[in-house]
Amino acid sequence: MTATFDVLARRFPAKRAFITGASSGLGLELARALGRDGWKLGLFDRNVQRLARVEEELSSAGFAVLAYPGDVTNADELTVAVNSFAATQDGLEIMVNNAGVAGSGTLMEVSLEDWRWIVDINFMGVVHGARAAIPHLQRNGAGLMINVASAAAFASAPGMISYNATKAAVLSLSETLSGELAGSGTQVSVVMPTFVPTNLIESFRGPAEARERASQALRDSKYAATDAARDILLQAAAGRLY
Repeated sequence: MTATFDVLARRFPAKRAFITGASSGLGLELARALGRDGWKLGLFDRNVQRLARVEEELSSAGFAVLAYPGDVTNADELTVAVNSFAATQDGLEIMVNNAGVAGSGTLMEVSLEDWRWIVDINFMGVVHGARAAIPHLQRNGAGLMINVASAAAFASAPGMISYNATKAAVLSLSETLSGELAGSGTQVSVVMPTFVPTNLIESFRGPAEARERASQALRDSKYAATDAARDILLQAAAGRLY
C-alpha cells in the first residue's frame, strides 16, 4: 500500500479527494485508505445519518473530512458540494464516482419507473459527478477520475438488464472521457469488480428470489471491500484505464 500512496502523493502532493456514496461499502473503504495516508476528503452521500457517523469516525481518527449530504441524481446538489470542497481546499485531485444501486429483472419485468431510477443514479450520477469535477481536475494540468462500474458492464448475465446496461454505460462514458481528457493531463480509470460485500443490496429493486441470489453471492465473496479499495488505488496509481 505504501508504494501505491507514494505514487499518488508524488502526482498529487496536495492530497485532495472527493467520493460519492462515501458512507458505506467501497466508498467508505476508499475514504479510510486515503485518509490514513493524509488525504483531505470530501464525502458525499444521501444517507444523512450514516454520513454523520462516518464523518465522526474519520474525524476522530484524525482524518481531514468534510461531509456533504446530497443525492447524485441532483446535479446542482453534487456540483455545489464539489465546488465547495474544492474552494475550501483550494483544489481537487481525485474524484471518485462511486454511488450506485442494484436491480434485477428482464426487460419487460423492470418497470419504466425502475429503469429511470437506476439510470438516474448509476449512470447520470456519474455524468453529474464528472461534470462537477472536471473543471477542478483540469485546473492544475493533472487529475484522476475513478468511475465505479462493475463486471456486469461486460458480462451481461440474463435477468439483470437494467443494472448491466447502466454499468456498461459507465464503462463507455469512462473510455470516452479518457480520450477527451488526455490532452489536459486528467486520467480516467473505470472499476469493474465482481461481487464485493457492501451495502448495495439495501437499495435492490427486483424479484425476491433475485435479491436472495445476489445477497448470497455477496455473502460468499472472499473479495473484501478493503482489498478492493487497495486494488483500485493501486491500479489507478499505475495509470490504468481498466
